[in-house]
Amino acid sequence: MHIAIDARILGTTTGTLADRLLHHLQAIAGDHRFDVLLNREHADSWTPHAANFTKHLVDVPFNSLAEQTQLRRVLAALQPDLIHFCSPQQPLLFYRGRKVTTFHDLTQLRLRNPLRSAFVSGAKRAVGWPIARAVVRENARIITPSAFTRDDVVRHLRADPAKVAVIYEAAEIHPGELAPYEHPFARYLLYVGRHSAYKNVNRLCDAHQRLLADHPDFGLILVGRKGVETEATERHCREHGYRNIVFTGYLPDAQRDWLYGNAAAYVFPSFAEGFGLPGLEAMGYGAPVISSDATCLPEIYGDGALYFAPGDVDAMAGAIRQVIEDPQTREHLIERGRARVEVFSWARMAEETLRLYEQVAGTPTQGRNPTAE
Repeated sequence: MHIAIDARILGTTTGTLADRLLHHLQAIAGDHRFDVLLNREHADSWTPHAANFTKHLVDVPFNSLAEQTQLRRVLAALQPDLIHFCSPQQPLLFYRGRKVTTFHDLTQLRLRNPLRSAFVSGAKRAVGWPIARAVVRENARIITPSAFTRDDVVRHLRADPAKVAVIYEAAEIHPGELAPYEHPFARYLLYVGRHSAYKNVNRLCDAHQRLLADHPDFGLILVGRKGVETEATERHCREHGYRNIVFTGYLPDAQRDWLYGNAAAYVFPSFAEGFGLPGLEAMGYGAPVISSDATCLPEIYGDGALYFAPGDVDAMAGAIRQVIEDPQTREHLIERGRARVEVFSWARMAEETLRLYEQVAGTPTQGRNPTAE
């Protein structure tokens, strides 16, 4: 079987899926042949180590005219038995090969971006809905990382439930590859990720400030690339005179993971997620997790997190207080969190994805070891 994988998301915030999929597929691919498409700007993001994997560099930005023309021509030249798009952006005009697409979530379609005008945000969503529905119609199968996202795709994109497969992702834990990050706090709360409005970071900052009356030395460390969204959070904190908050910007994995392992708690206040990878990573490094109870998060975190309603700052502050003031609660969350991480496996994700490819292409499993790492 000849498979193409559109891995242009490598190097983006959702690129972990493509990175781990490619890593583990190379160990179990057997006689199948893979062509992997990468944008030139992220050419060094991945290098194949298996002879039956070939990297192809393209200059095709997401949501561009080139996606509809140039990418279609690339696929027509490769003539794969099927292509897996690791995100919904893909050529819809005139390409009729077998397709599988991963929908991480529908957040960008369902929620307005307050940093854009209401007109621009509404127009993008008005165009985005019919395009997403067309992707669902034209694909042989849809992959989602949670049952919540599957149900969203079925409900909002009118997908046939039998067409949508839930293939869970996982957390990558490297406890031996840590590097300390210098900060001024004796104890701190941690958040890792973007600062989009739906991530609800402003309310996390509000909740943190309420703790300072009883815990004046407690810090809040916010990890993630800086941009206009982060600037909006910084502005919120300045306008309210908030203190003991550090914005790190981008950090290498070794420093980020050290912060996970030394946090008093990891707090995930999001209103909407498709999988919620950072909280699972935090569990793997031994941080007690306090999470919003929204969308897929209870499905993924199970009994490994303490939950609150994301719109209720008092409830968030109360949950944080319970974890940092009650050692028994903290230790229970750490124990249950470590067990929860073991429920998920990137190797199993790759195995299930390859099995789906074979079902779509009508090709039987051939010459591979499904237990390979």
